[in-house]
Amino acid sequence: MMTMKNRLALLFFAMVLAVSSCSFTTKKFDTDNDKDKVLIELITYVIEENHYDMRKVDDEFSKQVYAGFLESLDPMKRHFTQKDLKDFKAFETKIDDQIKEKDISFFNLVYSRYEESLKMTEEFYKPILEDGFDFDSKETVDTDYENLDHAKNINRLKERWRLQLKFSTLSNYYSALETQNALAKESDTVEVKSLEELKQEALEQTRESIERYFSNSNDLRREDWFNLYINTVVEQFDPHTNYLAPRDKDRFDVSMSGKLEGIGARLQKLRDNIKIVEIISGGPAWRGKDLEVGDLIVKVKQEDEDKAVSITGMRIDDAVDLIKGPKGTIVTLTVKKVDGTFKDIEIERDVVEIEETYAKSTIIEKDGVDFGFINLPKFYFNMENYKERNAASDIKKEIENLKKSNIQGLVIDLRNNGGGSLTTVVEMAGLFIDKGPVVQVKTKDGDVEVLEDRNRGTVWDGPLVILVNELSASASEILAAAMQDYKRAVIIGSRQTYGKGTVQNVANLNRWMRNSSFGDMGALKLTTQKFYRINGSSTQLKGVESDVVVPDRYSFIDIGERDYDNPLPYDKIRKADYDVWDGYDDYLDEIVKASQKRMDTNSQISLIEEQAKWIKMQRDKNEFPLNFEEYKSLMQQTDKEAEKFDSMSDYENNLAFKSLPEEVKLFETDKALKDKRENWHKNLKKDIYVEEAVYVLEDLKEHTKNFKLADASSQN
Repeated sequence: MMTMKNRLALLFFAMVLAVSSCSFTTKKFDTDNDKDKVLIELITYVIEENHYDMRKVDDEFSKQVYAGFLESLDPMKRHFTQKDLKDFKAFETKIDDQIKEKDISFFNLVYSRYEESLKMTEEFYKPILEDGFDFDSKETVDTDYENLDHAKNINRLKERWRLQLKFSTLSNYYSALETQNALAKESDTVEVKSLEELKQEALEQTRESIERYFSNSNDLRREDWFNLYINTVVEQFDPHTNYLAPRDKDRFDVSMSGKLEGIGARLQKLRDNIKIVEIISGGPAWRGKDLEVGDLIVKVKQEDEDKAVSITGMRIDDAVDLIKGPKGTIVTLTVKKVDGTFKDIEIERDVVEIEETYAKSTIIEKDGVDFGFINLPKFYFNMENYKERNAASDIKKEIENLKKSNIQGLVIDLRNNGGGSLTTVVEMAGLFIDKGPVVQVKTKDGDVEVLEDRNRGTVWDGPLVILVNELSASASEILAAAMQDYKRAVIIGSRQTYGKGTVQNVANLNRWMRNSSFGDMGALKLTTQKFYRINGSSTQLKGVESDVVVPDRYSFIDIGERDYDNPLPYDKIRKADYDVWDGYDDYLDEIVKASQKRMDTNSQISLIEEQAKWIKMQRDKNEFPLNFEEYKSLMQQTDKEAEKFDSMSDYENNLAFKSLPEEVKLFETDKALKDKRENWHKNLKKDIYVEEAVYVLEDLKEHTKNFKLADASSQN
């Protein structure tokens, strides 16, 4: 089953959001009470009133919260001992009662003990690293943390830290030695360091890594850990019901819209410094050309303030809050440049668009024929104003621009697309069908609504292929399923997609807390509906099965909805009324069979599947030697096994890729965009799935009836 660590990594990954406002009932809450207790009461109330499938809050629920919270705090089991667990155990079946009584004593105990452990364990690593490690001794380390017992006492806990630090240092040392040996073979001018020098550098790498860990942990406040506890509680109802603290809500909005207001730079905390790690193309910092990657921001001054604020040592979230701000306002940054000099840089904040959020397209040329390719990372939209830029309107524009180049087929790439807006995906489906149902939505009361494309006409009536994989989720599954049910497109990809068939609404919790002194209470992303294909089947757990099944690196890894601990079940409802698209002249099954045969007999695909199995086997390894010679032998054996996959990187398809004319013009002033597109094209050149998609488009083109490049302005 999916561990808590993986669940947190995918917290905001797979979603389909209803855009309509939430029709939640109202209730008054005691604003004189403790904020944490009010938050528990408020969230519990909203879930009880509105969750699609409200589960019983009982002892079993309590046990899952208990285990989940401890795992989320200490996933590698290097902070709590068995004595701590003995003290915590008294609460294992009482958390459900505490929730009802607004009692947070379990959280308070665990949090205080964790804070104590952080201070204690921070003292462990310093003497361990100062003593160094003997890589000739016979020791092993177990990395199966999920099934590892907690340490019996403090001495055993120290020993666990020693083994983990030794493992990290050994890995760094081996990597540095192998790199040096490889470089020395290529050139006589390489400076060859002694083994002791390499060991010392490996120790320093480990020290820097663990210092970052403690720095980040110490930056977190009690409210951050309490928010984690709240999320452990609400995720027991289903994997996609999440509490969004105010900062998390801001990040969520940015991830959905691809827009923010600020200076247009990505920041990272490096020890006590705030470092520029990327300048976002097209943003204010990029236009000003004064900030550079590697610069350190020392102070921040607002236009209406006399003094600058030092951000040295400040937690990253607080520093970001000072630097970002409304469009049109001025911020002055005191920066330590890469060359060591200091400079005051004045920047006018603006709307920054995160380019990698948005759809992008390219032209594929094969044998003198052009085909269109559109990559869609997510079904983005602005939660405050849906009419602003969204994925459906952007895809329409991309298709219209591609049609000007006389493309003869179109590929939509939904691989790794975790979803987004329900409204957006319905509109997008309408670009490819004349009119009709796209998806069915069922409420907790059992009412079913059929969401339809009501606009006559299409924007693209030609051959269509959709690429998916195990990480294509939610809205991606709606589009792929609809196109499959209409027989409008050929779906190429993994055996099945992610398998998320639920709809979420975002409830602003402040609507219940007007005139309170608590400040921003955040929001709750809440599962309120399930969606179904127009053929009546749910995508929940089962996902969408590809027409042409091809393996990839995720094929044997537990990564879908079915791998969570508490997903909602699969079921079916009545089929909607729709007419299958007949544009492929009844040759669709034949084309799919021909494609599957090509894939089944392709040596590159066979190698990809073999590598996927090997990756799974490597991930399942949990015990590693801490003796250098034994570790070296294991790594060399692993490298030798991996050599059989080296030829995969040599693969190139027989396609040519070129940017659209409108984008080429932008390259004159935006070198970063040009570099990104060139790198994208290089990756597409090595992509066998894209190559097969074009083969399928060629076959579809031969059998597509009434295919025409109609004037896009008259459509939809």
